[in-house]
Amino acid sequence: MANLKGLPFSAVQFYATAPYPCSYLEDRQARSQVATPAHLINADVYSELVKMGFRRSGIFTYRPYCDGCRACVPVRIPVAEYRPNRTQRRAGQRHADLVSRVGSLAFDSEHYDLYLRYQATRHAGGGMDNDSREQYSQFLLQSKVNTRLVEFREPAGVAELGALRMVSIIDMLNDGLSSVYTFFDPDLTSASYGTYNIIWQIEQCRALKLPFLYLGYWIAESPKMAYKARFRPVEILRGGRWERLRESRTR
Repeated sequence: MANLKGLPFSAVQFYATAPYPCSYLEDRQARSQVATPAHLINADVYSELVKMGFRRSGIFTYRPYCDGCRACVPVRIPVAEYRPNRTQRRAGQRHADLVSRVGSLAFDSEHYDLYLRYQATRHAGGGMDNDSREQYSQFLLQSKVNTRLVEFREPAGVAELGALRMVSIIDMLNDGLSSVYTFFDPDLTSASYGTYNIIWQIEQCRALKLPFLYLGYWIAESPKMAYKARFRPVEILRGGRWERLRESRTR
């Protein structure tokens, strides 16, 4: 874990949670280090914390702090150097006609219905497939930092909206974007919405002249999280420093 003493804000404090079941690796216990109080973690402070491997869930800012396990590795893409592989190029071409629109960070029943369908199909039994409106809102719609909700729809006529395909929650940082969470239509099994969304966020970073897209944690042992290393080049945070991930480590 990175040294917290060098942080430029002395009022922020950190505590470790009690162990709880790991969401990604079976038969393991996880712990988190949480930054508090939440009201002091503004956009500037949060940007520094993300560079140190922290993430956000609602108003809670945390990073893995597990006993004897370092499987969760923070990753980011240096967007100027990113080059898509064949699969990623196809995903970009296949969904290039999706229309993106920034919406308000507020409850929307259409978004919520898509979220429940996504959880029930992609993460059944994970505990989030039965989230109430309140749980959904606390997870994705509460933020103390600079956050955008972006929805992606099929093209439609001037007076109507196209079918909703995907929703992405993105934080604006001083040196990049942080991909908080994305959910999409799970019924179109031939689609590559998740891949397209990362490509779209990379292009947004480039347009905004921001050097990095932060993707959260890469877990090589977890199929749900291993995909992040397929976006090349990718950097990992290890020993408090960001370094390039070697190709051999992704296999």
